[in-house]
Amino acid sequence: MSEATALGAATTPVLSRQRLGLAALWLVLILVPFWVPFVGGYTQLAGRALVLGLAAMALNFLLGFTGVMSFGHAAWFGLGAYGTGLMLRYVTSSTLLATAAGVLLGGVLGTLLGRLLVRRRGVYFAMITIAFGQIFFYIAYRWNSLTGGDDGLRGFQRQPIGFGRLLLDIQGNDIALYYYLLFVFAICVGLMGLLLGSPFGRTLIAIRENERRARFLGIDVERQIWLSFSLSCFFCSAAGALYALLNNFADPMTLHYTLSGEIVIMAVMGGMRSFWGPLLGAAVFVVLQDYVSSMTVNWMSFIGLLFVLVVLFAPRGLLGVLQRETPR
Repeated sequence: MSEATALGAATTPVLSRQRLGLAALWLVLILVPFWVPFVGGYTQLAGRALVLGLAAMALNFLLGFTGVMSFGHAAWFGLGAYGTGLMLRYVTSSTLLATAAGVLLGGVLGTLLGRLLVRRRGVYFAMITIAFGQIFFYIAYRWNSLTGGDDGLRGFQRQPIGFGRLLLDIQGNDIALYYYLLFVFAICVGLMGLLLGSPFGRTLIAIRENERRARFLGIDVERQIWLSFSLSCFFCSAAGALYALLNNFADPMTLHYTLSGEIVIMAVMGGMRSFWGPLLGAAVFVVLQDYVSSMTVNWMSFIGLLFVLVVLFAPRGLLGVLQRETPR
């Protein structure tokens, strides 16, 4: 048997396991409304995990696959939420148009500001992202006539979505709303997968592994990081738009740096260099927040302890632990 044949034979079972695992994951996500009540959960909690999972995966697109840390991703999340809410309140009753408006508001602003950030690295890049995020936070906090200020943006409601004679009632049906969230989530995740599997995605990984060598190979590093940052902002804005629809509400805390920190925790805790790790991290975070906060106001200390344990003993994240323990 030649070396190439042996390598192909060894690769086939690995690909089969990956496809089987991916199919199982999507089956679990599709069937969530039917099994989650039996484990003490509810559909809206699953929707929140899905939304924050998308935000964590968006950050991971930049952090895990490009190697650039941002502590200001709540800005794009919050802009997506406010864009959707303002559109529904003042402009249109179309949920689809409002979702698109939220995605565009956060994504376009992130793209424009990202052009100013890409020449900075490390702590300088992270601190500038926090600064821009706090600027948007204070605008939303102070502009009472438009954003509702500290009370948040109210007075809008998600509307049913019509497809010809078909009507998806996401207004009063939590299951229908979950499937709309899952539909948008699937589109975003599918685009992420296509991008990361393309030559562009391989370029990002090359920059993450060795930026200096990537420059020697003729890669325009600043341009590639800018594109990665821009796409990450669009995906995070999509999560924010879904968050506004889920809660019929947008508040300044969706723009605050504390949410940025929570998104980073989700990505790192789940596994920041794996594609699906941030989704697992978000699910664990949301479940712990929901159940532990019902018993104590110090729920964040439990999440902090888990985060420290993961960083110390499982640097590949919770998904890395599961993959290591899975029989091969």
